[in-house]
Amino acid sequence: MSDSFRRYLRALPDFPPDLPEFDPALAPADPVELFMQWLDQALAAGELQPHACSLATADSAGRASSRMLILKNIDDDGWHFATSRSSRKGRELAGNSHAALNFYWPTQGRQVRVAGPVTALSPEASEADWQERPTADGSPNPEWQLYAIRAEEIEFWQARHDRQHIRHHWSTGG
Repeated sequence: MSDSFRRYLRALPDFPPDLPEFDPALAPADPVELFMQWLDQALAAGELQPHACSLATADSAGRASSRMLILKNIDDDGWHFATSRSSRKGRELAGNSHAALNFYWPTQGRQVRVAGPVTALSPEASEADWQERPTADGSPNPEWQLYAIRAEEIEFWQARHDRQHIRHHWSTGG
């Protein structure tokens, strides 16, 4: 079974026939500007939930986990996401305050990876985010926490049919 399954996986379609061109030399110096361009292009290409991303965390022993969530904002504090402090994500961040986000837009053959330290934002910002949720009923949630990843590195990845995928890396140098 494993050999036939391996062949089955290798035969699955990968990228759409028309992939966008990307020349890192023409990319804006600000990686957030490039991210916003790619997000808009993913939306225009019909990506559902282009703001959805995988959040990877690890506990204090280094055991990794990941899950999907929604990017809430990007500002001077960093790349925002939220969860309950008592959730697995919240507990892992309390013990190991580094994380990574990964956005994947298959119709574009693109990924963006963002990694760095995570900080908990203010109780006021967390409450405001809780109240902005589509199912908000006006009641507070003292466990809800808005976090921000301060990007130390961002990698933009563009697929190519010749498998010479393009990587554009940005880092703080730290």
